[in-house]
Amino acid sequence: MRRLALAASLFACGAAAADFRAVGEQAAVLYDAPSREATPLYIVSRDYPLEVVVELDAWAKVRDHTGAVSWVEKGLLRERRTVLVTATAAEAHLRPEEGAPVAFVAAENVALELLEATPAGWLHVRHADGADGYLRASAAWGD
Repeated sequence: MRRLALAASLFACGAAAADFRAVGEQAAVLYDAPSREATPLYIVSRDYPLEVVVELDAWAKVRDHTGAVSWVEKGLLRERRTVLVTATAAEAHLRPEEGAPVAFVAAENVALELLEATPAGWLHVRHADGADGYLRASAAWGD
């Protein structure tokens, strides 16, 4: 029983500490195995957020916003944090409040730079055009 509790505790700690990274300056090919000889599955664009599940020397096993697992060359990822808008049209507000003026609206599947996650369920984000605002965490993936 004690082992089961320890395993559950370790799992909970690991789940809480997700390692998200963004695709770097160039698009990245996602493969079904950690090799360029493997089958290419997808091509993802610059700033696309990925959750790193496992790291090998030159490869990272990653999960995307759909839950699909694949492999990418680690050198194509960077530490910069981004989130992917999952809502059809997500409003970013000037302040982390529902009634605050809207700073900008981001379309579904747009990657936004993550500046800060607030404890109240808001994400401080920046659009590629430089506009920043607060987006509901439920409207994006990758935090």
